[in-house]
Amino acid sequence: MDEKILTIGQLARETGTKVETVRFYEKSGLLPAPARTSGNYRSYDRGHFNRLSFIRRARDLGFSLDQIRALLTLSDDRNQSCVAIDAIAKEHRAEVVRKIADLRSLKKELDRMIDQCGCGVVADCRIIESLSPR
Repeated sequence: MDEKILTIGQLARETGTKVETVRFYEKSGLLPAPARTSGNYRSYDRGHFNRLSFIRRARDLGFSLDQIRALLTLSDDRNQSCVAIDAIAKEHRAEVVRKIADLRSLKKELDRMIDQCGCGVVADCRIIESLSPR
């Protein structure tokens, strides 16, 4: 992206974000409010593009909005230690590890249910039986 000014639609397209999401990030304070044109249209610059790209990448990696807010705040002071940033990343990694364990457990349960199914009639289906209240 060169130094041109972008409309909200252009910014959304260039970052792979929906216009509504750009507005949401503005309202939630993750993305600073843009300048306005004489026609009162939003006017975005490279700073907005870079910040929104950062937010999108962090969301793709599964960081929460609060974690992203903290990362952005910390990244604004380029001379400070990155210990706090490392702590946020480690916390997020621990959440991912917990989710992976939960998904493995879920897979085992689904495998068990499927393995018990004799593929007969619904009245005898072990999967439906497993899901029904006892």
